[in-house]
Amino acid sequence: MSTINAIPQNWFSWNYKVLEQGSPVADLDLAWVREAGTFRLQGRTYKIYREKFLSRTFVLEEDVAILARASRPNIFLRSFTVDYQGIQLTVKAHSIFGRTFVLQQGSQVLGSIYPEHWFTRKAAVELPDTLPLAVRIFMVWLVLILWRRQWRQEAGIAARNASPSA
Repeated sequence: MSTINAIPQNWFSWNYKVLEQGSPVADLDLAWVREAGTFRLQGRTYKIYREKFLSRTFVLEEDVAILARASRPNIFLRSFTVDYQGIQLTVKAHSIFGRTFVLQQGSQVLGSIYPEHWFTRKAAVELPDTLPLAVRIFMVWLVLILWRRQWRQEAGIAARNASPSA
């Protein structure tokens, strides 16, 4: 199991530099408005996008080939079911309030994605090397969009609480 780190490119950015064993391998671009993204890895371009408008399914695509699909079985739970080459995996929150996510196959925990420390968007990733790096980056992207949703929700609540009453 190799270590991957996802580091925001700057303080306000949701674009990340992805490092494997400390060496840069990809730049992960999270679209600002919609939940989509791209990354380049070993000279290839990968796209991540919502399968259909308002769908709960996301796709990892290289050229026109779909490599993996992830769907949210329940909008109230922070989890995805990932289908990669017929293998069913689950990426889910380790606890109700935390930002740590685990990768499971059935009930067996295979790895995790977690913040490097409490007040950061930097992610440390420990996922099995048996999964291609592009699929591991896809799983990191899934977690990052949930982190971003949570951040936007918390920022919205803070803004509403800070605004003067009419």
